Amino acid sequence: MAPMDSAPGSDPPGEGRDPAASGRQDPLERALHAARALILADLEASDVARADIVSMVEESVTHRRWWVGQWPEGVAFVDGLVAQDVQDALLERYGRWPVCPVCVGSDLHALQVEPELGEDPHWICGKTSTVVARVGRLGTRL
Repeated sequence: MAPMDSAPGSDPPGEGRDPAASGRQDPLERALHAARALILADLEASDVARADIVSMVEESVTHRRWWVGQWPEGVAFVDGLVAQDVQDALLERYGRWPVCPVCVGSDLHALQVEPELGEDPHWICGKTSTVVARVGRLGTRL
């Protein structure tokens, strides 16, 4: 058996240990994982969860990790912000997402996230002010 440089579990905080493996995870990481899962669920519901689009989600999560580091109180707003980030990235590359299911047959438009900066974000039709679904729950409406 080879000698060990340090005793098991003696790594400095944040190094060499996975907080999720020990049952602990910091609130920021929990919020980011939840936001990622919600947006991926909405992408799946829209049948657009391809690898390049999932990469957009990861880019947003990375950016929002930094953002919340600058403004810790903003952790409660991460779900809606990641949804908006991905929506903006998709618009630049592919077009509107998610397309409004309320105004079928009329001028195609995307749903909006409301509140733009707030807790409990929902997808809404901006033309009719109809709440379509909570972020992460588009599968129940599409």
